[in-house]
Amino acid sequence: MNIRLGIIAISTLLLVASCGTDKMAVKDSKNALPQASKSEQASKTEQVSKSETASKPATTKATKESSFAFVEKVNDRKVTADNIVADLTFSATMGGKDVSVPGSLHMRKDQMIRLQLFVPLLRTEVGRLEFTPDYVLVVDRLHKQYVKEDYNKLDFLRDNGLDFYALQALFWNQLFLPGKKTVGEGDVAKFYADLSGSTQTVPVTLKSGNLAYQWNADRESGKINEVKASYVSTQHGKSTLTMKYANFKALGAKAFPSYEELTFQTTATKKMEKVTMILDMDEPNASSKWSTETTLPSKYKKIEATDIFSKLFNM
Repeated sequence: MNIRLGIIAISTLLLVASCGTDKMAVKDSKNALPQASKSEQASKTEQVSKSETASKPATTKATKESSFAFVEKVNDRKVTADNIVADLTFSATMGGKDVSVPGSLHMRKDQMIRLQLFVPLLRTEVGRLEFTPDYVLVVDRLHKQYVKEDYNKLDFLRDNGLDFYALQALFWNQLFLPGKKTVGEGDVAKFYADLSGSTQTVPVTLKSGNLAYQWNADRESGKINEVKASYVSTQHGKSTLTMKYANFKALGAKAFPSYEELTFQTTATKKMEKVTMILDMDEPNASSKWSTETTLPSKYKKIEATDIFSKLFNM
């Protein structure tokens, strides 16, 4: 059952509001998903908060020049490796239920983000989530079926500016601009860093239509400890995506967070839905010895997102 809940977790996180309210097949939360191991989550959350409660520096006056310099420092911290690979513990929470299973993360810059879930001990894959620049793939190996769609058909991701490159930036602990592949030198001035005050955390913000983004970065190092993306519209209600980062470890010349906690909540389904996903990685590395190819057996059935929801949430 935990494995099935794990598949629900990665599917829900991607699709709970992605296909428009008229397509949703999500039922009441008694069949829904998990909460991650509370003792581990509390410990990790405490680590995340420590950076925000560190000793306060002297007050800095906010200017256009100081904002530009700080955003530039944040942007320069991004990992330069072309690959990030890690074994991990995947935990999730929704509707008061918990799931925690082994998994792995494989990311290749500008090509692939792949999250896999395994049967404990046996390491047999039972679920897979892939993002590429062209499509999103969710594989349910328990039922031998899958969902594969391009971003234009995933309304919520599109409306929130969450294309492949934005999602990549979230997982890679970087700034991003909706609709752009990278944040270049000429884009830095589009962000605003509020350096006024004396707190250790500096909010870096960006506003675009119904979208509002905030990256909370360390004043001294420029390290991003949290990012929040908010979207408000008449059609889709209010949605908020938050990613927290902790346990930074060396990866090449830069540092990468081995703990990522993503929380998504929305009223797009006419009631509040909330999903939390935690990736607690062992030792992230830059191995390139893996393939981005995914070949599914011919007996696997391609289905609509609503069908996989109906199947998963009625188990």
